[in-house]
Amino acid sequence: MSMNRNPYNEDRESFKELLENYDNLKGGRDAFFIDEEGFERIIEHFNENEKYNEALEAVEIAVIQFSFSATILILKADILVSLKRFEEALFILAKAVLLDRHDPILYIIKTDALLALDRQDEAAELLETALDLFDSEEKINLLFELADVYDDYEFFDKVFDCLKLILEQQPDNEEALYKICFWTDYTGRNEEGIVLHQQILDNNPYNELAWFNLGAAYQGLKLYEKGIDAYQYVVAINEKFDYAYRNMGDAFIKLRKYKEAIEVLERVLELAMPEAVIYEAIGHCYYKMDKFSQARFNYKKASHLTPEDSQLHYKIACAYMGETKWQNAIKSLQTALKFHVLQPEYNLAIGRCHLQLGHFDEAITHLGNVVRVRPRNVNGWMELLNCMYQSELFEEGFEYAAHAFEQTDSKPIFVYYKTAFLFALGQSKQALIYLEHALTASPKLIKQFIEINPSILQHQQVVELIARYKKNNSRKK
Repeated sequence: MSMNRNPYNEDRESFKELLENYDNLKGGRDAFFIDEEGFERIIEHFNENEKYNEALEAVEIAVIQFSFSATILILKADILVSLKRFEEALFILAKAVLLDRHDPILYIIKTDALLALDRQDEAAELLETALDLFDSEEKINLLFELADVYDDYEFFDKVFDCLKLILEQQPDNEEALYKICFWTDYTGRNEEGIVLHQQILDNNPYNELAWFNLGAAYQGLKLYEKGIDAYQYVVAINEKFDYAYRNMGDAFIKLRKYKEAIEVLERVLELAMPEAVIYEAIGHCYYKMDKFSQARFNYKKASHLTPEDSQLHYKIACAYMGETKWQNAIKSLQTALKFHVLQPEYNLAIGRCHLQLGHFDEAITHLGNVVRVRPRNVNGWMELLNCMYQSELFEEGFEYAAHAFEQTDSKPIFVYYKTAFLFALGQSKQALIYLEHALTASPKLIKQFIEINPSILQHQQVVELIARYKKNNSRKK
């Protein structure tokens, strides 16, 4: 016969017997005595299985037998909170605190009840007072609870304060280290974050989370080089810490070090599940390096993961435009426009592509959408007017230039456009009057006027007028 026993089976049998005794006691069949610990096990069993009414029935019996047990009263309050009977829970806890005010669970359950009743200020005050009663692990648990209260109450700086207190007592507390990273950034308390984490690292230079948080705090202050140095320590300690590579990639991008950014972002892809945002960031780096086919490859990878992200189709189109592949760009932009038909950025890009291919009607339609959505945007109007000039719609162009002038608080560039259209219509006399107005308002824009139609410099009176204004300006200087 084997002498080995299975403690799990024994415990299960023991608990089964305890439940049977409880059923007999409840039914009045046998006068079995169940001690306080036995009742705790029964109540917690019902509670864990969300059988709150049965748990409440058990705790009521236990209260009769152990009327001076703070633990049983606290269990009852916990069940009442689960049943959303918050006021009753608070009444029971008021009794429990008289019996044992040094049980931290009491304060946590009371906090839950007060928060459920929208009494956040009382909850915060309760926990602040309770902190003086505890030390070590119990105090840490209450500080976490207090941080949640402040979060609920939107006292975000106090959330940071609680987490800072925890880390001052337990520098290696992982939960606090994870949480404070977010709250340092959210509250903008990066300088304090740097000091705190440097102190932690002075005592434990191998704390990878502290190095990561230090890097994030530097990054929050736009000290990207220092941030990268901190992340390098993270991955030296733990080469599989993918979020360090992510943040490092972002810092390299901010420093316009695209090659280095690609290297660390590709490491993220090796360590974690593929994500659209990583492929998109790599695509962005290649785009900035004018490596358009590689940019497109990564944008497409991102798009496969999030096919309804219209921005990715737009970025694919921009990569095609970088290689003057206008027709391919149009296809990608048409996909983007299916999601957002009047998006100005997409309409501007597809308008430019159609203009490059000589599709003037399509170009004018899309550029018209841009100014319809953003009537005060100067660049949108300029793109539309350039297109109308190239397609020789001079009369309509003059009218649109006048409208652009009104919509953009009388920007002088549109007087130059009116001038260009009048010259194109053969109305030179009136055009020269407009040109003089434009030169008076903003002589610096003459270069943009000439770019509309460089052959305008063959017009003798135009050259003389420009020369006169240049001469006058040089005298003023």
